[in-house]
Amino acid sequence: MIDTLVGAGFAVKKCCEVLGVSSAGYYLAKTRPMSPTKIRREWLTGLIREVHADSRGTYGARRVHAELTKGRGVHVSRGLVTILMHNAGIAGIPGPRKVKRVKGTPTSDDLVQRKFERSSLDELWVTDITEHPTREGKVYCCCVLDTCSRRIVGWSIDSVQDTNLVVNALDMAIKQRRVKKGSVVHADHGVQFTSWSFTERIRDAGLMPSFGSVGDAFDNAMIESFWSSMQNELLNRKKWMTRLELTNAMFDYIEVFYNRQRRHSSLDYVSPVEFELSMKEEKTA
Repeated sequence: MIDTLVGAGFAVKKCCEVLGVSSAGYYLAKTRPMSPTKIRREWLTGLIREVHADSRGTYGARRVHAELTKGRGVHVSRGLVTILMHNAGIAGIPGPRKVKRVKGTPTSDDLVQRKFERSSLDELWVTDITEHPTREGKVYCCCVLDTCSRRIVGWSIDSVQDTNLVVNALDMAIKQRRVKKGSVVHADHGVQFTSWSFTERIRDAGLMPSFGSVGDAFDNAMIESFWSSMQNELLNRKKWMTRLELTNAMFDYIEVFYNRQRRHSSLDYVSPVEFELSMKEEKTA
């Protein structure tokens, strides 16, 4: 406090009198070496700034703590991380406003029934489309997400929202994953997903189509959660000038950041790729 006032042009003696501190005590405190606790907190604050910057400014205290402890081997409590972030003015991106849950009525061909958790890879994929504007017009993105690892296993980006958009995303997932006969591909009742081309591609691969009820986002809540993260951490953070600029940013977010770097709370704060690698190592062992 005194240093701040002195820096603003006030006399040291006057500041000490106002604050009830002796001038000798002030000068003694300035020359006293920094305590080990303060040194460690300064060091931790520097690490926190680095982790926060590496997360593209998205991580809050929970994910910063996970990166420090799991990624960098630093022993620190989450409470201290929270305090240091607050003192340094560092904050993650706030999540979306909570929406009151509405009980839906699943259709007869909903094979998931809002039970998304799976213990093995490629047993259940969920898919959906999102859109976002640019100065040139909208960009549409379709993603296919594995509910076990939360990894985006297929995606497609285009300037039109048609059947090709969803079929291309599904094709990518089928070609790069080990498809299990009888596994489920779950979507909503959008015309792109209920089209003949999409459902036939599912059946040709030996998979089973599943559809949630009309107009109920909770029937496809896991992919909706991914869209929410991408909106908060990428799409809503700036105005996009061209479709190409946004397309490149979406690719980078999905393949570089989300799949390989972002620590996922439902995976004990490891990335989807890291989670899949650990599953394969456990299976091999």
